[in-house]
Amino acid sequence: MCTGVRFTDGKGNMYFGRNLDWSCSYGERVVITPRGYKPKSPFGAVPQVGMAIIGMGIVEDDTPLYFDCGNEKGLAVAGLNFPGYAVYADAPREGAMNVAAFEFPLWVVANHTTVDEVEAELANVTIVDEPVSPRFPSSMLHWIIGDSTRSIVVEQTEAGLQVFHDDVDVLTNQPGFAWHTENLRNYINLMSDVPGPLSWRTQELSAFGSGAGMRGLPGDYYSPSRFVREAYLNANYPTQEGEKANVSKIFHILGGVSMIDGAAKMTNGEFETTIFTGAFSSATCTYYWSTYDDPAIRSVALFDHNVDSDVLIQE
Repeated sequence: MCTGVRFTDGKGNMYFGRNLDWSCSYGERVVITPRGYKPKSPFGAVPQVGMAIIGMGIVEDDTPLYFDCGNEKGLAVAGLNFPGYAVYADAPREGAMNVAAFEFPLWVVANHTTVDEVEAELANVTIVDEPVSPRFPSSMLHWIIGDSTRSIVVEQTEAGLQVFHDDVDVLTNQPGFAWHTENLRNYINLMSDVPGPLSWRTQELSAFGSGAGMRGLPGDYYSPSRFVREAYLNANYPTQEGEKANVSKIFHILGGVSMIDGAAKMTNGEFETTIFTGAFSSATCTYYWSTYDDPAIRSVALFDHNVDSDVLIQE
């Protein structure tokens, strides 16, 4: 399971992050894809990389497999688990822009600068079940894509490829995004203020203290609960100024839904934890991350590296 979030500071700089929740690490690390890199794109969807990219992922057969990433223009994308709902094409579709599932994040950020550009092209995109190698079958995902203006969610299901405007700027897992946003209507009573006091007949009632307006906010790790909780936290956290304050903000928001060992068992008997939390700052093109075993926040700045080479950089 996973959770993603996006927001901006007072100057319009975007901060975009995610938790990756699972029972084990994949050996992920920060990967930089420079402008000169030529990807192995099965159907030619990504003929070249026009913008430098930084994010968390793994490299297989000299191919970056990004869990989440952002480019030098401030466009970012994250893939979140969506099993039971995601349906990819089993072969390329004639006349379409065919994108292999593993390269979809790279396709988003390699040559686009805004969400508007991505959304316009998605009208002719088909996501194809084409694994990068036999070791890594296609992951069943949906994606949140954001820039300084807005975010969208992309899902390819039995209904085809759908694009949703994400007005709460969060995403979790199944069921689909439309269900999650409808479910938010069950929580319109939530507020950060202290309610009351009020009277029931002649009895005056007052809250014990702060947090009383949050009564009913889900606290479990179930995907619908995390969506509601993350949407509430993202909506109520005050706007911050400066890189340090906004990095702190995104890690605190994602910390509000992070998974602790022993609390949620998977069907295979293993427990999920938040393997890593990652965040991209469009203000500085810096990627920040922490791991379950090391909560200290580390960072890699994109432009501290040679972004004009043709070789992937792994930190």
